[in-house]
Parts: sequence; C-alpha cells; structure tokens
Amino acid sequence: MKTYSAKPSEVERKWYVIDAEGLVLGRLASQIALRLRGKHKPMFTPHIDCGDNIIVVNAERVALTGNKRSDKTYYWHTGYPGGIKSRTADKILDGKHPERVVIKAVERMITRSPLGRAQMRKLHVYAGADHPHNAQNPEVLDIAAMNPKNTRRA
Repeated sequence: MKTYSAKPSEVERKWYVIDAEGLVLGRLASQIALRLRGKHKPMFTPHIDCGDNIIVVNAERVALTGNKRSDKTYYWHTGYPGGIKSRTADKILDGKHPERVVIKAVERMITRSPLGRAQMRKLHVYAGADHPHNAQNPEVLDIAAMNPKNTRRA
C-alpha cells in the first residue's frame, strides 16, 4: 500500500467566514491556522497548500483572557541601533488597525517559508462586520460552538 500524496490540481478550496466577536484570540488563531494549512482534510499533504480561504470579521472585538489585553506586548525593531519599539495589545486593538492582532497571532502559528506565505495570503481579516467576498459564497464557521472555552463574554 502506498502513501497518498495530494497534487495541487486535486485540492478543492472552500471559503469560510468567522465572526471573531467574543472569541478568545489564541483559540481562534489555532483553528484558523489549522484550516489555512488544510490539516482538517483527510487528503492533507505537508508540502502542498491544501488549505481553505478564511475571512475573519469583527476582529476588533476579539477577546484576550486574563490581563493579556494590557500586558501582552508586541515588539519590533526599526533596523537602527537602539531601535526596539513596542506596543501593547490594548493600544493596537483600540488603534487604527485592530485586525493586525489576529493576523500576527495566526502568522506566528504558520511556518515561515514560501509555503507558509502562500497559506497566509488566503487569510482575509477585517475589523468591522463587512467584507468584500460575498461573491465567493463563504460558509459560516462557528468557532464558538466547537468548545465552550472558545468564547469569553465580557
């Protein structure tokens, strides 16, 4: 018996829309990463992009447990000496681009390679409730119903 290896032409991609309102960030990101990679499919092949397209709406209303909203810090370096900068999750979520918290959480769960970058291109995150992908007829993916721990109502 030979091991099945999917070919790129055999991959069937679906579109899913996820409402992130009240969902715990890490649990949401792990489910998104799983579906972007295609690990939920029986035909999963590690070196082929088998994943689906994911649309996340209401990213600004994602929940962080404990004190993470005020304590979690994102760092980056400008490239200049002494150029380390930081920003808390609270400032990002209340700022101009709150969807970047979800993008960064998923990005850090996906491999850093050309395959991982191709998988990240299938993630579409929007701060509000509207998205321009209605023509793709996305199915609703209810992450909150998968596990009671996935939601955090404030």
